[in-house]
Amino acid sequence: MGTDIRLPDHNDTIDLQQQVFRLQALLEASRQVHATIREEEVLESVLRIVVRELEMAGAAFPGTSLESGEGVDAGRPGLRSFPLNDRDGKQMAELVVSSPDGRDLTIYETDFLEGLALQAAVALENARNHKRNVEYARVQQDLDSAREIQRSLLPQHLPDIPGYSVGFKSATCYEVGGDYLDILSLPDGSVVMAVADVAGKGLASAMMSTSFRAAFRAMAVSGVPLDELATRMNQHQWLEGEEARRRYVTAIFLRLYPEKGEMEFVNAGHNPGYVLHQDGSRCEIESSGTPLGLLPGMQYTIERCNFPAGSRLLFYTDGLTEAFCGDEEFGPERLWENFSQCDMLKADGILDALWTAIQSFVKDGPQGDDMTALVLCRKAPVLEPVA
Repeated sequence: MGTDIRLPDHNDTIDLQQQVFRLQALLEASRQVHATIREEEVLESVLRIVVRELEMAGAAFPGTSLESGEGVDAGRPGLRSFPLNDRDGKQMAELVVSSPDGRDLTIYETDFLEGLALQAAVALENARNHKRNVEYARVQQDLDSAREIQRSLLPQHLPDIPGYSVGFKSATCYEVGGDYLDILSLPDGSVVMAVADVAGKGLASAMMSTSFRAAFRAMAVSGVPLDELATRMNQHQWLEGEEARRRYVTAIFLRLYPEKGEMEFVNAGHNPGYVLHQDGSRCEIESSGTPLGLLPGMQYTIERCNFPAGSRLLFYTDGLTEAFCGDEEFGPERLWENFSQCDMLKADGILDALWTAIQSFVKDGPQGDDMTALVLCRKAPVLEPVA
C-alpha cells in the first residue's frame, strides 16, 4: 500500500517565507519596544514601527499627545484598535491604527499588530513598574533622611543633674512619627521636660512635631510658668490652621527644681504621669485641660509635688499602653505594675525593663504606634559609715 506525499507548491513556499519574515519583523519590533524603560519612549517606538516599518497611514494612542502619520480621526475609514493590557488584564493604553486608503488590514498585518501590542504591553508595564520603583526609592531615601533628622532633634546630651538619673527611650512606628520629647536646662537652675504626642502617625505628624518643638523651645527658654506655656502652646497650635487642629497635641510638661526636690506639672490632655515615692505612695498627674490646638482660649493649671530621695517618675505616650497581643491591650495597669516593681533608681534600667515587658507581652506582633517614655529618678543619699 503506497503513501501519498504532497510536495510544497510555489504558493506554500511564499506563505512560509512570509511567516518567517513576519516573525523576524516581530522579533525586531519586540527588541525596539523593550530597548527603553521610559513609558513615553515605549509608545513612541510602537508608533514608529506601525507607520514607518509596517507602512500604516497613521497610528495614535488616544488620551495622549502621541500620534504618527496622517492621524486617526474618528471618521476615517479603516481604523482598528489594539488594547495594551497588563498582566491582570487591565487596559493600560490603546493603539489605534489607520490602514492605507482605508482598506481592511490583511491577516498578516492584523497578526503582526496583535503581536506588537502584546510585546508593547509587557514593555509598557515594565516601564511603569520601573518608574514606580524609582519613585519609591526616592521617597524611601527621603524618609530615611527624615528619620535621621528627627532622631537628631531628640536630646543629644542629657543634663547632668547631681543626685538624679534621667533617661528616655523613643521608637517610631514608621520611619518617622509624631511623638516628641525634650529636656532643657534653664539659667535659674531648673530643668524643663516635655513629652508630647501629635494625633496620628507618620510623616504629617512628624512635621507637626517639628513645628511643636520650635514653638516649645522658644517659649520654654524664656522661663514662663508652665501654665502660661501650655496656654500659649495651645493658642499657637490653634492658629497654625485647620490641619494643625486636626493634628492636635497631647502634652505633659514638668519643671524640676533639683536642689529643692520639688516639681511642677501641667498635663494638657495627655496620659497621666506617674510619681512613685520610696514609701510606696503613688501620685498621678492627671489632665487639667484639653489637648493643645483642639480648642482656642484654653487655660491650664499647675500641679506641684515633692520629689524626695528614692522617688521616681514616668511620663509616656499611649503607644506603650496600646501595645496589643491579639485583641488584648498591654494597658496602663500593666505599665504601672512593671514600673512600680522596678527595684532600681537608674532611669535607663527602668526604661529597658519596661520595653522588655512590652516586647514580651506582644511577642512577635508589629508595633502599632509610636512609643516614647521619660524616666526621672532621685537617688537615695549615700550614708557615711559610722566611725
